[in-house]
Amino acid sequence: MYQAVTRSIRVSVTPRYAAEQSDPDENEYFWTYTIDIANEGHETVQLKSRYWRITDELGRVEEVRGPGVVGEIPVIAPGAKYSYTSGCPLSTPSGIMAGQYFMTTAAGEKFAIDIPAFSLDCPALKRALN
Repeated sequence: MYQAVTRSIRVSVTPRYAAEQSDPDENEYFWTYTIDIANEGHETVQLKSRYWRITDELGRVEEVRGPGVVGEIPVIAPGAKYSYTSGCPLSTPSGIMAGQYFMTTAAGEKFAIDIPAFSLDCPALKRALN
């Protein structure tokens, strides 16, 4: 698990290689990742948008921006947690994802929180290197 805390908002990421959705012979690799966003602060926040920077093992970068996450713009009260699962395809057996969520407080203040960098590694590749 990977974690980052910004302004009392904890973002935890658990990636998983999805072998059943991957086809290494066709250079198609797929990961799912589950994200938990825990509001450890004292004010209600809303996740308005996201930014991802996805880098494959060849250094190719894809940037993704958009509203909310998985079709939702969640409100997270103090002491509450919001979780979701999404996915990422790559044409290489490894890569790295990192990014930011853009939040708004109930009073209208806007701020960014970090999504920790996390690695996407094909388990078969790890075994081959050991």
